[in-house]
Amino acid sequence: MNKVLSFGELLLRICPDSAGSWLKENSFPVYVGGAEANVAAALALWKIPSAYMSAIPDNFIARQLLGYLDELNVDTSAMQYSGERIGLYFLDKGKDLKNAGVIYDRKYSSFSELETGTIDWDKVFYGVTWFHFSAICPAINQSVADVCEEALKAASEKGITISIDLNYRAKLWKYGKEPVEVLPALVQYCDLVMGNVWAAEKMLGIPVSETLVEEHDKSAYLQQSQISSKAIMEAFPKCKNVANTFRFDHGSGIQYYTTLYTQEELYISKEYMADQIAGKVGSGDCFMAGLIYGFYKEHSPQEIVDFATSAAFAKLFTESDFNTTKLEDIKKVVQEYEN
Repeated sequence: MNKVLSFGELLLRICPDSAGSWLKENSFPVYVGGAEANVAAALALWKIPSAYMSAIPDNFIARQLLGYLDELNVDTSAMQYSGERIGLYFLDKGKDLKNAGVIYDRKYSSFSELETGTIDWDKVFYGVTWFHFSAICPAINQSVADVCEEALKAASEKGITISIDLNYRAKLWKYGKEPVEVLPALVQYCDLVMGNVWAAEKMLGIPVSETLVEEHDKSAYLQQSQISSKAIMEAFPKCKNVANTFRFDHGSGIQYYTTLYTQEELYISKEYMADQIAGKVGSGDCFMAGLIYGFYKEHSPQEIVDFATSAAFAKLFTESDFNTTKLEDIKKVVQEYEN
């Protein structure tokens, strides 16, 4: 069946506006999300056999969410039923998840209470050829980090391709360990590592030039991307592909480009710039989905990074966590923003 299985916490994003109008109106937007669910939804939209695994309680809200995922053609047969609640996070409309204003409400969620020895990985991985997760999972607590390692060992033994998104969420790492103490043990199983050079420094101990941000020079960023990518591959021999994103805010606008290092060569995407966007949540997940799509379809490295970048940039013009831009519409959305 050649399914891509994404594993992570299914979340609800609640968006009260910063002005507080939601109090008078008694309403605010609620979006279904979670980094790995975002990847699964994008892949399903693009007609890739996509599956998603999380842990949810057995209640009417969870059943509604599963019905929604099923409507999107995301296979939820590996879902685990346990615990009593779904994780939440609160974020002002249009803000980024790295923003200091994000509020997490994920303690005691079903996913956070996962434990090793309770999941039948042979059953979960049946028909799966690609397994994706993110660094958000092991950020939750040690128990979930251990479950991640259990999953990675099982997937590796079955020869399943493994990818990770090194997304760093400072507000989640609260259980007494730094990311660099946890992530290397997990990344050793990965074939594809995606993130940015600063995340690689924070999570894997791959150093970045101290003057890089002050210089704000594209050629310096690209050089650092190649240096960091090579260092990751040397530290983790199973890794054969490293992708880095570069997204910079300019007022209400944004500048975006990416790289893919593979086969000892750095491939650089087109660069895009926009003065106004709809929202930042899920753009990196869409880039990750674009990479998986390209590798799944066995496209050339340049085609892979170009498609993933255009898909991620197009995602900036949708408000929901899930990508809603179809394959045939991506180019039309981004072409006027090419720099």
